[in-house]
Amino acid sequence: MPRHPSPFLTDVENLRTFLFSVISYPFPTAPPVDPFAKIRVDDCGKTKGCFRYGKPGCNAETCDYFLSYRRIGADVEFELSADTDGWVAVGFSSDKKMGGDDVMACVHDDNGRVRIQHFYNVGQWAKEIQRNPARDEEGVFENNRVTCRFKRPVYVPREETIVDLHLSWYYLFAWGPAIQGSITRHDIDSPPVSERVVSIYKYEDIFMPSAAYQTFSSPFCLLLIVALTFYLLMGTP
Repeated sequence: MPRHPSPFLTDVENLRTFLFSVISYPFPTAPPVDPFAKIRVDDCGKTKGCFRYGKPGCNAETCDYFLSYRRIGADVEFELSADTDGWVAVGFSSDKKMGGDDVMACVHDDNGRVRIQHFYNVGQWAKEIQRNPARDEEGVFENNRVTCRFKRPVYVPREETIVDLHLSWYYLFAWGPAIQGSITRHDIDSPPVSERVVSIYKYEDIFMPSAAYQTFSSPFCLLLIVALTFYLLMGTP
């Protein structure tokens, strides 16, 4: 009488065949992560507005601080970069002073990531706000620089901690160290501020020399140089 294969053996063989196919078949790899696109400075003053603070002629990779902005539909895209291993931020102020300001900061944490956070300045203290208007966030920490890019809406519902960007504001520029992903005091005592209110509908390329390059550019120093020159030319009686 012919022997019929055992159902148990058949199941085992089927399982063995399935496992072999799984092991031998390569698992799909994760799609590659797009590298952070470098900030283009040749667009400054043309298709986006820029602020540069540092050495004359610096760019987004060499300035002490760099910021750009441009309108994209109902959003404003910001790009920030600073010579720091901690954080870089921009604040929107009505009076050039710290206090009562809407602040967006890019923070380098202990895991090597750069996160975009929302703060509100209460006096000299920055309080993190859980409602974060940022979207399409990306950031990178390379060559001891924190660099990021994000968007936020032009118009927002009326709220104290989030300003409408269709209005003009003074821009506060700041950067500094971070401890375990938390921001600490900014690097310089008097961070730079835009000379006048900034409109997102007007693109300019504005350079602000850092302290090391503005010693002889202030009106007082120029007046002093003129006075000394006149004194030396005239001589003493």
